[in-house]
Amino acid sequence: MALEKIKLVQGRAVPVPGDAIDTDRIIPARFMKCVTFDGLGEYLFYDVRKNDDGTDKPHPLNDPRYAGASILISGANFGCGSSREHAPQALYRHGFRAVVAESFAEIFFGNCTTLGIPCLSLKRADLRALTAAVEEDPSLPVTVDVEAAAVRLGDREFAGEIRPSARQALLEGRWDPIGELLEGLPAANASLSRLGYV
Repeated sequence: MALEKIKLVQGRAVPVPGDAIDTDRIIPARFMKCVTFDGLGEYLFYDVRKNDDGTDKPHPLNDPRYAGASILISGANFGCGSSREHAPQALYRHGFRAVVAESFAEIFFGNCTTLGIPCLSLKRADLRALTAAVEEDPSLPVTVDVEAAAVRLGDREFAGEIRPSARQALLEGRWDPIGELLEGLPAANASLSRLGYV
């Protein structure tokens, strides 16, 4: 059961500015009562995106110029707060396949990696330049290059960082620990049988 090798993520981007955007803002706790993660994308950034009656507030994810974006751009310490797996699941279910920010909370970063979502860090000045370019023309294609640890936008390239262990796991298609365990199940069963346990 080989997982996809994630070398490039290409698509349009949407800036969601701010530092220390925590997991409760990404997915409010009241929406975490689900049995599966299906449908969580609907509640992504719900409290800052929606009014009490469910109508839209001004927010980048409600802006039609960014409809269908698959790369999210944000600030420093993205995904801080509670270590809820629902936050990256909500991002994934909404359609995001990469996140570019100045830095990431440790557990959030790991949870994203196990979903195959690369999290790439950029220096603040480069992040501002990328954000400004996307805000000026949201139709521009953006490439997150996992192998090169860089973001490309037209003829511009911004060098970034991806933690080496995560980068290697994404490039080798070994980003899901449960998938790796399941991949080894036949060998484990063969060993059990040979040892007389089954």
